[in-house]
Amino acid sequence: MLMVRQVKRITLPLVLTALLAGCGSPAQPDTSPPPGVSVSLAQWRSDEPVHRLQIAVRNTTDTPVHFADVQLVTESFRTLAPARAGTTLGRTERTDLPAPYGAANCPAQGLPEVRPATVVARLSTGGGPLRKVVFPVPHPDPLLARLLRDECAEFLIKQVADLAFGPEWTESDGTMRGSIVVTRRGAGKVTLTDMGGTTHYIVTPEHRPLGTLEPGASRLEVRVALSPGRCDPHAFAEAKKAFLFPVRASLDGDEARVIIVVPPEPLQERLTSWARETCGLGGGS
Repeated sequence: MLMVRQVKRITLPLVLTALLAGCGSPAQPDTSPPPGVSVSLAQWRSDEPVHRLQIAVRNTTDTPVHFADVQLVTESFRTLAPARAGTTLGRTERTDLPAPYGAANCPAQGLPEVRPATVVARLSTGGGPLRKVVFPVPHPDPLLARLLRDECAEFLIKQVADLAFGPEWTESDGTMRGSIVVTRRGAGKVTLTDMGGTTHYIVTPEHRPLGTLEPGASRLEVRVALSPGRCDPHAFAEAKKAFLFPVRASLDGDEARVIIVVPPEPLQERLTSWARETCGLGGGS
């Protein structure tokens, strides 16, 4: 009887182990990219004002690949819904699929390091069914690193002060004169070191550095003058960044960082009309 009880004690665990082994988790779906298909990230000049990237697809095979949608996924930027692509690609060195990207995830202190990124797509290969595919983006991606640095640098400055075009602008001697107004939002000293022009406008500050919002001050106004940078009709027709004015600003004596300041739409319309008249092209759009 002793021998029988020992056999039962040994056999029962073996049976349970065999049963559990037969109830393994289902196989995970294959999300690997199709052979010969890869992606990289790019950005055109026209993409910058609308917070958009290009998913640059390369296909080294003759097998057609249909992209239903694409999506950038990284902890450095807020994840947006997939962007519809609806594009079938054969062999191609590069075909761009546009996709917006979310706001940068910026800490309250300091500039963050860019995090790894992937491009997630729903695609079908050779007329097969749609499936989810995850393309790794080589890390660190230089474009994402620059976008994150620029956006978070702007975020740090804007925690302390708001920069905006002043309400009063006057025309004289082929220039438009007005001001950039700095309004306090938080603690710190903000120095405007310089302001750059755009594709269409040359900026001439009264002096450099432009001025400093001292810790005890709530408002700073600096004077600048604008003049047309290009007068050919093609330039006006193809303007993409005409109103993205870069202002270099530093916080508490730290490294100067770029803040993009955009005039309100009524002032944009006025500047366009004035620049066309100054260039002898008439005031129409």
